[in-house]
Amino acid sequence: MLAKRIIPCLDIKDGQTVKGINFLNLRHAGDPVELGRAYSAQGADELVFLDITASYEGRKTFVELVKRIAANIDIPFTVGGGINELGDVERLLNAGADKISINSAAIRNPLLIDEIAQHFGSQVCVLAVDAKRCGDSWFCYLNGGRVKTDKKLFSWTKEAQERGAGEILFTSMDHDGVKTGYANDTLAMLSEQLSIPVIASGGAGQKEHFRDAFLLGKADAALAASVFHFGEIKIPELKSYLCAQNIPMRMV
Repeated sequence: MLAKRIIPCLDIKDGQTVKGINFLNLRHAGDPVELGRAYSAQGADELVFLDITASYEGRKTFVELVKRIAANIDIPFTVGGGINELGDVERLLNAGADKISINSAAIRNPLLIDEIAQHFGSQVCVLAVDAKRCGDSWFCYLNGGRVKTDKKLFSWTKEAQERGAGEILFTSMDHDGVKTGYANDTLAMLSEQLSIPVIASGGAGQKEHFRDAFLLGKADAALAASVFHFGEIKIPELKSYLCAQNIPMRMV
């Protein structure tokens, strides 16, 4: 079995790391360059950088900040926020990103997934999905969770896979920042439906939540922010715990 991945996430607003609850009430969480360097040293498997207001504010991701973070880490680096065209992708890859995460732009223009996969390879294209349960269905949101769309989670992620997305980063908006665990039932359904890796996001509060995301949610990777930023969970201790639960981990 492939090793499961632990991925800290830097949510960036105005050049600083922030974290909220259900995408609201953001608070400062530290310098992104210092956090990135620390997570790389602690044995994180990857790092995700999301410029969470770039799409809403209609601007590009902070390329200079991406360069500074990339220069201080030696793990795969995914960058998202404000990416609307191939030129944006190329600019960020040249700045040190290994993968690109797209969300709002892909919903507005699904062909962007095809273009990124064709030009740079599927491994570069991560489809981020911010979704919320409404009745019996999960609906996707854009602009950092501000705008509900008519796209449904399962059909949209399947379409993205067919277009060439290499991974799905699924964030349950209902679970985000609440620290009561991931949306494991939905994660498991996604993982069974798709042949590409699924990254769990939204809800980590304790080590057992990561275990459940892998064993119950069948996720390939688990992403978290505040529990790492505020020192509530240390990555080396988390990985040791997960290894003891017979979940394969890459140890440093």
